[in-house]
Amino acid sequence: MRPIFENMEQVKHDLYGQPTGRNNRRSIRLKGYDYAQQGAYFITICTQNRARLFGEIVDGQMRLNEWNRIVAESWQWLAEQYEHVELDEWVIMPNHLHGIIVIVDDGRRRGGSQTAPTGHGRPMPTTRKPIGRLVGAFKMVSTKRMNEMRGTPGAAVWQRNYYEHIIRNEESLNRIRQYIAKNPLRWHLDRENPITEGATTQEKIWRA
Repeated sequence: MRPIFENMEQVKHDLYGQPTGRNNRRSIRLKGYDYAQQGAYFITICTQNRARLFGEIVDGQMRLNEWNRIVAESWQWLAEQYEHVELDEWVIMPNHLHGIIVIVDDGRRRGGSQTAPTGHGRPMPTTRKPIGRLVGAFKMVSTKRMNEMRGTPGAAVWQRNYYEHIIRNEESLNRIRQYIAKNPLRWHLDRENPITEGATTQEKIWRA
């Protein structure tokens, strides 16, 4: 996998991929940037109020629960549902998910939801979803399934926003892959851990 890289930026978005305008690390989206184009994106999605819904870290390993499995299946569903989506490294933590979404050229994947049948027997191409819409679809599917199992219709599972970085080159990609893979071991340093010991240390690891 060799995605097309652009300048890395971080923007805080709402559910539909728009900047929230509050407490952004970078206050605006990349002007004129097409978030449906080929590239690799590092995504972090947190639970509502950072509730630890998905299990616990024990001895540096994530102990899964039934909600964790629903989130995992919903994340993998993205690559099954959309032919322009590939998933790179990802991990589910007690109260958030880290993952790399790669948007690829339409011709590289087998047929998926990007085509719909027409009355003439030919597929009708549809527009590729940008990152914000992909995150929104994941949230919708995982929330619906969790609430059905919990008997809590309408309850919020995820924060409205999410964090996104455009990965600019192979070096950054590999560094972020390592960061994601080792995230459970560094839970005590994670900024999303309510009893963290060093929130800024973790981010420096993959930003270095």
